[in-house]
Amino acid sequence: MKHISILVPEGKNNVSSIVGPYKFFLKANDYWQRLGHQPVFKVQVVGLSKTIELYDGLFTIKPHASINEITHTDLIIIPALSGDFASKIPFNKDYLPWITEHFAKGAEVASICTGAFILAATGLLDGKQCSTHWNAASSFRKLFPQVHLATEKIITDEQRIYTNGGAYSFLHLLVYLVEKYYDRETAIYCSKIFQVDLDRFSQSPFTIFSGQKEHDDELIKQAQLYMEKNMSEKISVDQIAAQLNINRRSFDRRFIKATSNTPLEYLQRLRIEAAKKALETSQHSVNEVLYEVGYADIKSFREVFKKITGLSPLEYRSRYHKEAGATRLLEED
Repeated sequence: MKHISILVPEGKNNVSSIVGPYKFFLKANDYWQRLGHQPVFKVQVVGLSKTIELYDGLFTIKPHASINEITHTDLIIIPALSGDFASKIPFNKDYLPWITEHFAKGAEVASICTGAFILAATGLLDGKQCSTHWNAASSFRKLFPQVHLATEKIITDEQRIYTNGGAYSFLHLLVYLVEKYYDRETAIYCSKIFQVDLDRFSQSPFTIFSGQKEHDDELIKQAQLYMEKNMSEKISVDQIAAQLNINRRSFDRRFIKATSNTPLEYLQRLRIEAAKKALETSQHSVNEVLYEVGYADIKSFREVFKKITGLSPLEYRSRYHKEAGATRLLEED
């Protein structure tokens, strides 16, 4: 029988991303046994302390074992952190050598949402792809520039390391792992029991672009503010650079360093975020929306919109417009 270690991070963490994997794999084991097989995993919650309090003492978790009692494990799951992610890493430093030691012995490692901060602190993600909650992307890039962050992905799978996107998207990772360790039938069963859509691999539709201003380059902040105020107009990046008395090459370099986007990519994301809000709340046609946010060509708008969100403008409106959502709920009732 294989062994799962579900870690309990010290400091503020997310109880659902601890209880969720525990229940999910117990359910998979139960179904697997009903099919006439032996359980695949012994599932244990593992910690650094005998008791860990969550949400200001509202919940308490008592791990099955300390990490020092685990001599062999096959899958390590790192749940999500909450709050100031960088400050939580020192609280969990004793996990880092333990994770790398067991990975070297053959264990696989999966991080849930912002649990990627602990995983990245081990160095195991260096040079690899990783996902995390889109809202933590800026902080993650600053701390771990050597990791290839792919926040558009709900799941990454690279060299025995798995990561996933934000919040309850970890359920998609669990379905993915159940299919890997059990089979497709068991994964489908678990997806039905926990009501998780199968085969969702992008969190782009859920991303809210928030401006990427967590940097100290005042010149680039000026450029960002100018783009935000004038995004519906025809904006020339060369013109912005000239207004700021900087050559285009230096401007692009500083913009990428500050925001992780080129100026054009940043402008596209601003416009698409505005378009998303219009599609969610207004009755304007797609053509009206694209003109409102600064596009003149429907084909170009659709291509950029789908690249950023993973959906066409019409698909996005159908899924997220407030009246469309209410209509779907009435139809389901």
